Amino acid sequence: MLATSLTAAVVGVDAHLVRVEADTAPGFPKFTLVGLPDSAVRESQERIRAALRNCGYPFKWDRRITLNLAPASLRKAGSSFDLAAAVGLLAADGTLSGGPLAGVLLVGELALDGAVRPVAAVLPMMLMARQRGIRAAIVPAANGREARLVGGLDVYPVDSLPEAVGLAGAECRPAPPAIEATPAAPGRVPDLADVRGQLLARRALEIAAAGGHNLLLSGPPGSGKTMLARRLAGILPPLSPEEAIETTAIHSAAGRPFDALMEERPFRAPHHTTSDAALVGGGSVPRPGEVSLAHNGVLFLDELPEFRRNVLEALRQPLEEGVVSVSRVRRTVRLPARFQLVAAMNPCPCGNAGGGSAGCRCTPRRVLAYRARISGPLLDRIDLLAEVPAIRFGEINGPPGEPSAAVAGRVAQARTRQLDRLAATGARTNAALEGTALREVAAIDEAGRRLLAAAVDRLGLTARAHDRVLRVARTLADLQGAQRILGQHVAEALQFRRCGFDTQ
Repeated sequence: MLATSLTAAVVGVDAHLVRVEADTAPGFPKFTLVGLPDSAVRESQERIRAALRNCGYPFKWDRRITLNLAPASLRKAGSSFDLAAAVGLLAADGTLSGGPLAGVLLVGELALDGAVRPVAAVLPMMLMARQRGIRAAIVPAANGREARLVGGLDVYPVDSLPEAVGLAGAECRPAPPAIEATPAAPGRVPDLADVRGQLLARRALEIAAAGGHNLLLSGPPGSGKTMLARRLAGILPPLSPEEAIETTAIHSAAGRPFDALMEERPFRAPHHTTSDAALVGGGSVPRPGEVSLAHNGVLFLDELPEFRRNVLEALRQPLEEGVVSVSRVRRTVRLPARFQLVAAMNPCPCGNAGGGSAGCRCTPRRVLAYRARISGPLLDRIDLLAEVPAIRFGEINGPPGEPSAAVAGRVAQARTRQLDRLAATGARTNAALEGTALREVAAIDEAGRRLLAAAVDRLGLTARAHDRVLRVARTLADLQGAQRILGQHVAEALQFRRCGFDTQ
């Protein structure tokens, strides 16, 4: 007898519908599992066998039993297929009617006693189920809150296999149990008021937040680079409902369970010893890396020149396109990676150039070699380059800086102006403007045009750097509430282009 149940497989951050086809037939006793399973999926035979026995189901194993996970071309990984396979076998055995299974997604790992254990990536599976018109989902009780984040789907959390079998085989299921919503616990975002002095760097941070621009902070140790970077999240606007679902789904696909949608923008700070696969994603079954986990948020790279060259160069595609393409033999997976890059570095190997606590001992050749670890094309993709000088005694003991709430208010107003203006372009921030859309919104006065033309001729700005100056100038105009880009906006934007580097 043949029966089919539905489950899901996650590749990258996207879920795909999987049909578990269970067939029992007379013949030499044998259990065959096909459909490109990995070792965790192949081991499900023993978990299912023990769970059925310990739950009291008289399943007949003395036959030829075949489980097919379709589509067969899609690699299956993990233990989330156990529940669908067990229910499918019982339907093939005649224990329950296979008809109601057609509109139910089953997700969960089985324990040997029949308990249903939680699995990862439930949120992307539920989003896929709703998109495919599936009407109900049976999930582990521990994943119930996460599954209920997706509306338009009846979610039934279960603790055991018999409970799932009873729901899966019912012609008329009871109303799904109500799950009390719990708000996401707010994170402790440090306040900008903690930063003394550093007016230029604070200004660069505000511009970066207002326009979604990438930022590089350069200064000696102890000048406050990391403090500033970690306070960027506190002045960014909260995630929109669409961004919250998208961001939470990515983190769910990476194995992190959720009880509520993320409200604060993610802040990721990988160590400089991280590999390129850990940063941009990869693996035999592609998984999201740090750049995808920072999607719709901030990626902070401290000690930027200490990252390996191949790791830094892997950032080029996501910085330019907002996605990472991971190619494997059977398929290419595209992982979302539209993040805001904030990086910090010392001005030289010893860190004391430009006013450190001790005199700089580095030769000009060593300084150039140190800065050359960051390629020109990568620097060209950073909009704002700000120097963070050593802080003085008077600043340390001076009054606190402007609080994050005040800066966030100005950032929110600038973002609102952008959204109203960019509605027809598809871009969300000035930093995402390209080509014709940029020219349409970046109307510039004559003084600003002359200044920009002189900068291109004298500084040798590339076409990409020219556009980035325009984007920053547009953000400065938004912060001021100006309709057009003025000469003063272009001048300030050019101030943040070089930061002591001999490249544009």
